Amino acid sequence: MSQKPVDRIVAHAYPWDVLGDPHFVDRVREIGVHEIALAASYHSTRAATPLHPQHKVVDAHHAALYRPLRPEAWDGQAVVARTAAWGGSSDAFADAARVLVDAGIAVHAWIVLSHSTILGHAHPGATVVNCYGDRYPYALAPGHPDILAYARTLTSEAIAGVELAGVSIEACGQLGFAHVGPHEKTDGAFPGIGDTLMSISCTPRELAAWGDDGVDAQKVVAKLRDGVDALSGGTLSPGASILDVLSSDEADAVLAVRHADADELRRGVLAAVREQSPDLRVTLHGHPDPWKTGPSPALTSTAPADVDAVLVSAWPGTAETVSVVERTRALVGDGVAVGAYVSVLPPKKLDEIGAHVAATVAAGANELHLYHLGLVNRPQLDALGTVIAEYS
Repeated sequence: MSQKPVDRIVAHAYPWDVLGDPHFVDRVREIGVHEIALAASYHSTRAATPLHPQHKVVDAHHAALYRPLRPEAWDGQAVVARTAAWGGSSDAFADAARVLVDAGIAVHAWIVLSHSTILGHAHPGATVVNCYGDRYPYALAPGHPDILAYARTLTSEAIAGVELAGVSIEACGQLGFAHVGPHEKTDGAFPGIGDTLMSISCTPRELAAWGDDGVDAQKVVAKLRDGVDALSGGTLSPGASILDVLSSDEADAVLAVRHADADELRRGVLAAVREQSPDLRVTLHGHPDPWKTGPSPALTSTAPADVDAVLVSAWPGTAETVSVVERTRALVGDGVAVGAYVSVLPPKKLDEIGAHVAATVAAGANELHLYHLGLVNRPQLDALGTVIAEYS
């Protein structure tokens, strides 16, 4: 046993990993899993299922809610979730959760909020826009009224009538330039500070809000464009800071609007959770960098007080990811759990996982969230079991 066991270990899975596989529960029990974050709504993915007896690949080709769409819940809303046929049943999340709960495994509803290319293409006016006017269709704008309403309903409908221990909320804020999409051809085009500049959303609503904060919004947009062009031309270092492009007042205004949007989104979603079940444990995917966008966006100053745990991605086995855990612990204090989100999937080498997990725990993680029960082959599953045995 570890000298410093963690307080909670949660493994992740999709509904299609559970449904149709009579041995799934036996495998997870064998390695000591007692809690699973199960996807209730998720973005598009092409998922391997090496140990499933009926299929080896699932092509989840658009974002979906893995519950039936109830017309009375979505009536009158501009943005409506999509369902999918590949989940394993017509109510895949609830059916898979029931299998797990009946086996004595606690279930957390894993809910992805602002990441949906299919909805972004259907509702382009509700997506993130960069300083050049390029839209990011995968990135639903978290401050847009239609997206706020969508996220609240999505969350409420995801968890309705399902026996749950908690919720795990991903993409509760703005996605930015970086996107792991099909045949992505953008890697490295805007290094370093470029990702920050290309991730600043410049919709008319945001420009107006910057103006309300006392800055010239059009001047901000022009400075952002100049910064990107200077980076592309080699006259701005990738290691530059945002203050090499914007003034402190301009940067503060941009960040204040983005964080206010994230706060409003989170509060609406958590209100929907508490209306259904006030005692559910809340895990928020987040990051300590105030400029961070993506599935684990920046933690705002008020976010820690609203949640039970903050989950930070520690997939790469690097000193940087350990530092993210350490910085998150310093940010949230001792009253909020910090989860290290670790993976056994490539490019991670299985013989390096133990040392990396130990480093995240030493940095302040008191929860481990393990990725991923359905994507793994047998050696990788055994590696998950080794981590669980070490920290249980």
